Amino acid sequence: MTDAVNQRIADIVNSNDVVLFMKGTPLFPQCGFSSRAIAILDHLGVGYETVDVLQDQLIRQGIKGFSDWPTIPQLYVKGEFVGGSDIMMEMYEAGELQQLMSESGVAPAS
Repeated sequence: MTDAVNQRIADIVNSNDVVLFMKGTPLFPQCGFSSRAIAILDHLGVGYETVDVLQDQLIRQGIKGFSDWPTIPQLYVKGEFVGGSDIMMEMYEAGELQQLMSESGVAPAS
């Protein structure tokens, strides 16, 4: 992975409170895991950005090394890697994802 790709990913992660690297878009997720991740974020009512990794192969490969996590989607909150859709679901069901958003000062969706 190139430094340029790493820097692009870091810029995206650090310039958004909540960012989801996913397959597809929020309106047209291209896999069930991405769809579930969007549903969780929508339920939380927080503002978030998404990156469609299917549109950029460098980002698609680079994000896996950036987080040291092999699968997509990947959620970042305030610059920190949280996990994929399974971890998001577990945290959501336990109330931990809501707590993380609240404690991190993530703004509600406008």
